[in-house]
Amino acid sequence: MSMQDTASSGVALWRLVADGIERGIADGRFAAGDKLPGEIEIAETYRVNRHTVRRALAALAERGLVRAERGSGTYVEAQKLAYPLRSRTRFSEIVGADGREPHGRLIEATDDVATRELARELGLKTGAPLVRIEAIRLADRTPICVSTTWLSAELFPGAGEVFAETRSMTKLLEHFGVRDYRRGATRITAGIVDATDAARLDLPLGRPILVVDATDHDLAGKPLVTKHSRFAAERVEFLVES
Repeated sequence: MSMQDTASSGVALWRLVADGIERGIADGRFAAGDKLPGEIEIAETYRVNRHTVRRALAALAERGLVRAERGSGTYVEAQKLAYPLRSRTRFSEIVGADGREPHGRLIEATDDVATRELARELGLKTGAPLVRIEAIRLADRTPICVSTTWLSAELFPGAGEVFAETRSMTKLLEHFGVRDYRRGATRITAGIVDATDAARLDLPLGRPILVVDATDHDLAGKPLVTKHSRFAAERVEFLVES
C-alpha cells in the first residue's frame, strides 16, 4: 500500500511518518541518544513535505520519544532514568550505574542571604550570608534536572568557583573537607515547567516536572546544603528505598 493510498483511507500523513519513526525506535534502528535524519531526508523517505515532518516530530516529542535540540537536530530520548531516593543520594553515581555519563554545568553562582526558611534548614540565623548555586545536571547529553543549592558563605567561601571547576556537589564538599554526608527528609511535589527552566531542560513550555526539596547533613547531623531541584518528569522515575 502506498503512502497516498494509506492517507486516502483516513490516516493523516503526519501520523504515518510518526508511526514509521516510532517503529524505527522500537526495533532499534534508532537507538537512545541517536540523532534522527534531517527533515529533508525524512520528507524524501516518506514522500511528504517538511511541514508534515515537523508535525510528526512534534507529536513524537509530545510523547517524550524524541527531543529537538536547537541548532543541532532531533534525538531519540533515552529511557527514564531510575533515580533511587535514599539517605546517600549522589547524582553521578546514579547516572553512572545506569550506564550513562554524568555531567554538571554551572549556570550561575551568586551571593544570597538566608530567609527564615533557609536559615531553619541550614541551622543559621536569618540574614546569614549564603552562596547560591544554580546548576544543570545531565545524563550523557540529556538534561535531567536544574537545581538551586544554598550553602553557608562562611563555611564554604568561594563555593561557586569550586563548583565551576569540579562541576560536582560531592567534590565541592570534599574540597572543604566533607568526605561523606547524608540526605535528610526529601519532599517531592509536582509542578509545571516555567519558561526559564523549560529552556534549560530543553522541554516544551508547560510540561510536568518533579520538584524535590532536600537538605544534606554531615555524619554528625549538621546541615551542609539545602537544594531545590526541578526534574524533567518524562526523563526520570523516583525509586523510594528503605
